[in-house]
Amino acid sequence: MPAWNEEEVIGSTIRELQSTMPAYDLLVVDDGSTDDTSRIARAAGASVLQLPYNMGVGGAMRAGFKYAQRLDYDRAIQVDADGQHDPRDIERVLEGLAQADISIGARFAERGTYKAKGPRRWAMGMLAGMFSRVAKTRLTDVTSGFRAANRRAIAQYCRYFPAEYLGDTVDSLAMALRAGLSVTQVPVEMRERQAGTPSNNPWKSAIYLVRSMFAFFISMTRKRISLNDAEGGHE
Repeated sequence: MPAWNEEEVIGSTIRELQSTMPAYDLLVVDDGSTDDTSRIARAAGASVLQLPYNMGVGGAMRAGFKYAQRLDYDRAIQVDADGQHDPRDIERVLEGLAQADISIGARFAERGTYKAKGPRRWAMGMLAGMFSRVAKTRLTDVTSGFRAANRRAIAQYCRYFPAEYLGDTVDSLAMALRAGLSVTQVPVEMRERQAGTPSNNPWKSAIYLVRSMFAFFISMTRKRISLNDAEGGHE
């Protein structure tokens, strides 16, 4: 769980996760928060990896995957600190790893009521079409942060997980596909933020459209990275 200044909601998010999925280990990667995110996360019962300064979601996620690899985990799943991801869908997303290296919890797969409008929705649709062709499978929500990784994907992320804008979703997925990893999606429901203010507005959505396309095309020109299968480990 990457987190940056989420003191308002992280405690309740962690308690809900632990009550719903008590058998799973929970790591909070505090991305240089200036509030009480780390203290509250620890008090709620999570393990906390506290970064010395803000590295962005990509940097926080790469640190989390390195933690998972070092402790020899078989699977890892990313969830948001703001409570948008329903913990009841975690097992559903993890089950997708039975048929692919990466499993995406998709918001636009005929389940739930989540909607995106205007340029942001157009960008998501265009990206989904382009990624579907590369992945050779139908994808509808390639910018979802609710995704799981098996050992091969964890290893890939440790070697290449960009910190740039949209790198944690668009660029990382593109490079994983170029490295030969497979991807699938499962339908999930997305909830409203439990605290804070959403970042969407028409101007930012227009910028999102341009940047997401740019991120995809840049990632398609990057050097391919191949990985060998890893063995052993635990959950």
